[in-house]
Amino acid sequence: MISPCLPDCACMEWYTYIIVIGIGIIAGIINTLAAGGSLLVLPVLMALGLPPNMANGTNRIAIFLQNVVGVNRFHKEKVMDFPSGFKVGIPALVGAIAGAFIAVNLNDEVMKLAIAGIMILVFFLMLLKPNRWINSHEEHPPIPYWVQVGVFFFVGIYGGFIQAGVGFFLLTSLVLGSGFELLKANALKIFVILLYTPLALVIFFLHGDVDIWMGLVLAVGNMLGALIGTKIAVKGGAVFIRYFVLVAILVASTKLILDAFKVL
Repeated sequence: MISPCLPDCACMEWYTYIIVIGIGIIAGIINTLAAGGSLLVLPVLMALGLPPNMANGTNRIAIFLQNVVGVNRFHKEKVMDFPSGFKVGIPALVGAIAGAFIAVNLNDEVMKLAIAGIMILVFFLMLLKPNRWINSHEEHPPIPYWVQVGVFFFVGIYGGFIQAGVGFFLLTSLVLGSGFELLKANALKIFVILLYTPLALVIFFLHGDVDIWMGLVLAVGNMLGALIGTKIAVKGGAVFIRYFVLVAILVASTKLILDAFKVL
C-alpha cells in the first residue's frame, strides 16, 4: 500500500535524512557519469524498512527528478541532442510500456548473474577497444536505424521491469549501435531514462509501492549528485567517463554476483 508517511519530521529520524540524502548524492553522481547508482540506493532503502517493491518504486521519484536536472544541465552545456534522443527514446518508451505490463516469473539470482555477465562483456569491450567509445560516428558509422529501434525497444523492456543497471545497456547501445561518442551518449542515456521513468513511477504508485516523502528526500540527494556529475562529465569528457564506467561496471557486476551466490 502507499506509505502513509507525510511531510512530517516525525516520520523520519534526523539521521535518516542524512543517510538518504547522502546516498542520493553518491547515486546521482554515479548515475549521471555511468550507471548503477540504484544498486546502492535499494539496499539502503530496504535497510531503513521499505519492502523491496516499495524501495524500487520509491527510487523512481529520485531517478525522475535527478534526470530532469541532468538533462537540463547537459542542455545548457550544449551536449544534449534532443532529436537523436527522441529517435532512440521512443522505441525505449514503447519497450518500457511492454515491460511494465508483461507478467513473467524470473529467477532473481539467475537474472543477477546474467546482468553481471553482460556487464563484464561490456567492460572488456571498453577495455580492448577504447577508441570505439571515445570517437563519434564520423569514424564509426551507426548500425541501420531499424536495428536500433529493436535494440532500444528491448533495452526499454528491461528498464520498465528493473531499472537498476539499465544505464550500462543504454550506453553500450548508444555507442556501439548508434555511433555516439561517450559524452554525448551519456547525455542521451539520461534523456531516454527521463522519457520512460514517469510511466514506471505511475505503475508503482497505482500498485501502492511508493513512499512519496522518502522518495522526495532521496531526490534532493540525487539532484545534487546530478549537478555535480554533469559538471564532472563535461569537464572530463569521454576519456574520463570511460574510466569511470569501467570502475562502475566492475563494482556493480561484482555486487550482483555476490548477491546471487549469497542466496544460491
